[in-house]
Amino acid sequence: MIQSSHPFHLGLLSNFMAPSISYLFLILFLVPSYTHVQSTEEGFISIEILEKGIDFAKDLLINTGISSLTPLEVPQIEKSVRIPLIGTVHITLSNIILYRVDVNSSTVTSGDTGIALVVSGAKAYLSMDWSYHYRTWLIPKISDEGVALVEVKSMEVGLTVGLKNQQGTLELSLLACGCHVKDLSIKLDGGVSWLYQGVVDAFEKKIRSAIEDAISQKIEDVILQLDSKLQSLPKEIAINKIASLNVTFVNDLVFSNSSVGLEINGLFTARDEVAVSDNYEANLHASLSYLQALLSCGGPSKMGGISIHENVLNSISSVYFNADRMHWIIDKIPDLSLLNTAEWRVILPQLYKQYPNDDMDLNVSITSPPVIAVAQTDIDGELSSDVTIDVLDAGNRIPVACISFVITFSGYPEISRNSLAGRVELNDFTMSLKWSTIGNFHLHLLEPVIQTALRTVLLPYVNVLLWKGFPLPKLKGYTLHNAQFSFADSRIIVSTDVAPLSQGYLNPLGALLLD
Repeated sequence: MIQSSHPFHLGLLSNFMAPSISYLFLILFLVPSYTHVQSTEEGFISIEILEKGIDFAKDLLINTGISSLTPLEVPQIEKSVRIPLIGTVHITLSNIILYRVDVNSSTVTSGDTGIALVVSGAKAYLSMDWSYHYRTWLIPKISDEGVALVEVKSMEVGLTVGLKNQQGTLELSLLACGCHVKDLSIKLDGGVSWLYQGVVDAFEKKIRSAIEDAISQKIEDVILQLDSKLQSLPKEIAINKIASLNVTFVNDLVFSNSSVGLEINGLFTARDEVAVSDNYEANLHASLSYLQALLSCGGPSKMGGISIHENVLNSISSVYFNADRMHWIIDKIPDLSLLNTAEWRVILPQLYKQYPNDDMDLNVSITSPPVIAVAQTDIDGELSSDVTIDVLDAGNRIPVACISFVITFSGYPEISRNSLAGRVELNDFTMSLKWSTIGNFHLHLLEPVIQTALRTVLLPYVNVLLWKGFPLPKLKGYTLHNAQFSFADSRIIVSTDVAPLSQGYLNPLGALLLD
């Protein structure tokens, strides 16, 4: 059970969703507990919200929820009241507006069929117009009108909601809902004492019932709207013109007393590509409980964590390779003299002899998708490439030799804004002569030149691309904070807190029902 004593507006019930997977952090503590059934489909990105994160999400909702219950119009109430010495008085309460609801405490309790949210000790404030008329044997019609204020001193609102994976999207349902007004007071502006007592005696029950029904109906409407928004969540998100991220939900959500977990497919595909290759799923053994264990040990607890399987990285590697985006022409390096045959006359005299003082470039092509594996302390990778030496002679680009490389590197992930980014460092490389039009030559003599090109040109270029990263699930106006990385079971584990970008952030909840 998670409790809070912060005042908040009940409007949060309709504003805790947004049309993006990024706002799941805000709704996960309002979902039911289902028995987890192992599925044949696995998620390559797992998200685990721990107790600290659930607490944060709850406080975020409490402190930033925009009220959708206010102003709430309550139906007009009419009644004929028999008042001693006066007779039958026809009283009408109209323009009844619930304009404020405050809650002093709230609890969230998980169970087998759902999660119950209960707000208690709530206070509500209503304004209304009153009017009455009656007849006497002396005067045909007596009438008056004025305004009144109603203060609900104690009210409870409870609901139980269900959330389940329905063919890759989330389905939200209202399992139970209720509102109970315990105590209220009515203050009339104008009128006479008999009228005040008549309104209290005759209308208190109707006012209670009207408030309870109006709030319950509003919650029902909100849940239906939220479910519609969930159903419209995309199953893939375009990252750029080349790649899309598959955000289809897989498996049931996993709940415990202190955490909530979910999985998405998480693989990158070419834009508009629907099918996902089965070979990515062959050896995956995703475990949210394992993720939770990693996040819960060693150091202060975090709000939650994101587990990213190495297949996610390999999928984007394949997408870019298949899109023919892994080749570069290097015609500028810090020591420009290296890109002239004159600098190579000692290393490759036959090259200088055929093309004296001609400029050169290096045509780099990756020959197969880079293979990425998550190790114990970093990310290891291997790529194969061909580097063709071109001579620029009389305006013509003339290939003169091709060298094949196998390069090994290490990657170090980082959080850049709200994206998983990183950098790579060169570990080693081997090379072999693939073909040559200038005869055989000693490759070891070229090693300093090639190493300079790799370290000063190719790797910096790759690091610029990696620094852009790919987006992580996020809250608008909030960012990951104090993120820590660990590596286990072929996965990158990001344990993190969440912090506001600035004090004047745009409320991420308010856009939901304004679309």
